[in-house]
Amino acid sequence: MIGKLSGIIDSYGDDWVILDVAGVGYEVHCSARTLQALPRPGERASLAIETYVREDAIRLYGFAGDLEREWFRILNTVQGVGTRVALGILGVFPPGELATAIALQDKAQLARAPGVGRRLAERLVTELKDKAPAFSAADPAVVHLTAELAEKRAPQPVADAVSALTNLGYGQIQASAAIAAAARAAGEAASTQELIRLGLKELSR
Repeated sequence: MIGKLSGIIDSYGDDWVILDVAGVGYEVHCSARTLQALPRPGERASLAIETYVREDAIRLYGFAGDLEREWFRILNTVQGVGTRVALGILGVFPPGELATAIALQDKAQLARAPGVGRRLAERLVTELKDKAPAFSAADPAVVHLTAELAEKRAPQPVADAVSALTNLGYGQIQASAAIAAAARAAGEAASTQELIRLGLKELSR
């Protein structure tokens, strides 16, 4: 299997690049984000490669680095995500942002990617929520609280405080982050009113 290719950029297509390696031109399919980051034809480039072998074809997928390739592999484990949708997702989200969106169960954010509707976004956060935090830049406390709220396991004062902030017009993730910070400061015995007050103070910073 091919794991990496280094050579000269020959030409580009809509979703592929021809990489000339010692006189052999390899057609490599990439996300829009990866293609945009590659140099002009005639210049050198390196791509991490995922090789797909089928009965009728061998197809190469290229990535800016090993982390992007790993997310391509992870995404393809989800039912309804093929190679095209996986590349579409990676074209919209850098790996860190993708991991954060999944860790925070931000389905609306994920639905921005081409080919990802409401149901597939739901499946992504459900099936990958345990894998994403390791790659995410999100505060672990916010990830934990988001999961508790989604599964209706959060303490009632915390859930009520998040609900109050969302009713005031703040986004679910923004409200969860503020209340997670408030809960850290106030302790487990904090009332809903105290959490709301501290959460609003956090949001005003």
